Amino acid sequence: MSASARAAAGAPAARLAAMRRAFERHLAATLARHARAPGALGPAMRYAALSPGKRVRPLLALATCEAVGGAWRRALPAAAALECVHAFSLVHDDLPALDDDDVRRGRPTTHRRFGEATAILAGDALLAFAFEELARPARGGLPAARVAAAVACLARASGGERLVGGQALDLAAEGRRVSRDTVVEIHANKTGALMGAALALGAMAGGAVPGTVTTLERAGEHLGLAFQIQDDLLNAGSSLERLGKRAGSDAARGKATWPRAAGVADARRAVGAFIALATAMIEERCRRPRTLLALIAALALRER
Repeated sequence: MSASARAAAGAPAARLAAMRRAFERHLAATLARHARAPGALGPAMRYAALSPGKRVRPLLALATCEAVGGAWRRALPAAAALECVHAFSLVHDDLPALDDDDVRRGRPTTHRRFGEATAILAGDALLAFAFEELARPARGGLPAARVAAAVACLARASGGERLVGGQALDLAAEGRRVSRDTVVEIHANKTGALMGAALALGAMAGGAVPGTVTTLERAGEHLGLAFQIQDDLLNAGSSLERLGKRAGSDAARGKATWPRAAGVADARRAVGAFIALATAMIEERCRRPRTLLALIAALALRER
């Protein structure tokens, strides 16, 4: 490979690294300035939101903003809001009443570090903070109507009909025989909805027309299904050191997973099919999709 070809191949990775650095600075700064909760609550919020993670949803928002022709930094508040909703969901998901996990991202879960009551409050506060951040007047100079649409989109993705509803379906399915359709419904809500919102919010920040926002939201939902199925495969065959959480925990709890419902081979085929659907939609609607497509390709090949 020539030097110019190597430079071209590395450009999306460098762009994503720059996006991630900017996001980490923005999230830490906005939490420090605006999330000054009393006692142990503030540290618990920061512990949950700033813990080392893949930052998939924020990066999807930033890369989508660029893909539709916008300046990606305009999507930083949306990226922070998405990560706070995601952190809230993980804090609550790990609680003894739900999945009862002791380790998340290679360190003690929030309720193990701060106690169950403080962890519940930290999750609640992060969810509220997400909407404060998304609606902040300084949010990239977007028109008020577009900010309102972004808030509605994230609220819908986070609520009882989508993310939280997916959690409820997931709990109800534990230990039961499940069909592939049931797994699709759970994954589409628990994981797909927030990833769909990530692409939609990024597109809104980039000034995309409503039709493009809608198409990219659907693309994100397909990507979320692929991501969750890959997560199911990794949970079954990886380790605590690689995953940062207990490997084999899904099988131990009888979770509704694609490999359990349809087998490992079918799960691997499904990952490829959903990635292909998402990619086609993005290529159809985006002017500058290179960085976004590179991120999606990396997600499809991830091993943790």
